[in-house]
Amino acid sequence: MRITFNGAAQVVTGSCHFVETGGVKFLLDCGLFQGSEELEDLNPKFTFDPKEVDFVILSHGHLDHCGRLPYLVKRGFRGKIYATSGTIDISRLILMDAAQVQEEQLKTVNRRRLREGKKRRELLYTLDDVFDTFNHFKPCEYHKWYQVGPVKFRFLDAGHILCSETVELEVEGKRVVFSGDIGNRGKPLIRDPETPPKADVVIMETTYANRKHKSFKESVEEFKEAILSTFERGGVVLIPTFALERAQDILYILKKMYEKEELPPCKVFLDSPLAISVTKTFRRHPECLEERVLKELEQKGDIFDFPYLEFTRRVEDSKKINDYRGRAIIIAGNGMCTGGRILHHLKHRAWDERNSIIFVGYQAEGTTGRQIVEGAKKIKVFNETIAVKLKVYTINGFSSHADQPQLLDWVKSAAGKNSRVILVHGEKPVMEQFVPLVENGVDVTPVMPELYSSITV
Repeated sequence: MRITFNGAAQVVTGSCHFVETGGVKFLLDCGLFQGSEELEDLNPKFTFDPKEVDFVILSHGHLDHCGRLPYLVKRGFRGKIYATSGTIDISRLILMDAAQVQEEQLKTVNRRRLREGKKRRELLYTLDDVFDTFNHFKPCEYHKWYQVGPVKFRFLDAGHILCSETVELEVEGKRVVFSGDIGNRGKPLIRDPETPPKADVVIMETTYANRKHKSFKESVEEFKEAILSTFERGGVVLIPTFALERAQDILYILKKMYEKEELPPCKVFLDSPLAISVTKTFRRHPECLEERVLKELEQKGDIFDFPYLEFTRRVEDSKKINDYRGRAIIIAGNGMCTGGRILHHLKHRAWDERNSIIFVGYQAEGTTGRQIVEGAKKIKVFNETIAVKLKVYTINGFSSHADQPQLLDWVKSAAGKNSRVILVHGEKPVMEQFVPLVENGVDVTPVMPELYSSITV
């Protein structure tokens, strides 16, 4: 079995692993590179011919795991894409949004690239390519074994986002476990990740393999304090958030604050059409929710709505938020401030020291979000220089990724002293800190494959 790493190799984004075994070729994920321009320029590159790929196993619906599927189809892929029904529903929304965003941004991006003496960037795929991709999805259930040629596989709950999967495979008499993204335990809406089985080959993510999260309870208290102190200053709270999972967690926390009379009267704007659609998707997949949340959904009929909340789908409604001067919490995409409606809110609010921005997710290298977290005094928004004077909060306990102790527990369950452990989906310095922990905990030296390199196992 030969694995070639076409993404998420010593970087966090672009998850795409090409497996050749027993006369078949398949992919574990086919995600988009995000972040720096150098990374995004890699999106058209594959080491394989998409026409020769027999099938894809998809771990979940985040763009950095599913975002190149339409490009794969555009290039001639004709096989099935296996995932849970929830992941398929989410991927449809994510991919339609991605196609529209690409088309909207391409002219601006290419004007800048030409001024800088760089080549024009071609449109990776269109909305039509996304619709073509839908025909390839094949829904699967958790824990049920499926077989394609010589490859058997089943899905376990990864506990990362709604209906996300860890993949267990039987290949060439070997057991392989691909983690997908491993969830952070104790989140409010979805179940904790399942314990993986022992495997001969372990391919695991390492996004936060160098840090320990605060507990979810501590993070909620920090979140409350950030909101209340901002309101005391007469400011507005900006929350750049991913439309999937993090936005829903935040809404659920704010609703609980409202019910406990901990949230002063204010406006809570969910300013993301995609997040609004994903929120409705949660209601369609109760099989992936925590038992406690499921009971609440059955009893109350809704787990997100409360009187302060306003959904703003239309651009016109989003623009009106800029003129609002009362207490407000603005939840807007995207989560790394590389595009989306959050940029408009930064342009109108970042220079005012009364305001705050709360980061509740990972900020990749090269993103505007990373610049703000690292203390940038000025940022570029729509080619305009904006002063950054608002107060910055980073609350990592809301992360949908497991932290270092949880990742170490996970690999101890999955790997034995004769296992091959392959670290992916992490920045190189982060993985280097995790290597000795795996060596001490499992008595195995893991490998960190470089981008486009291959490993035979």
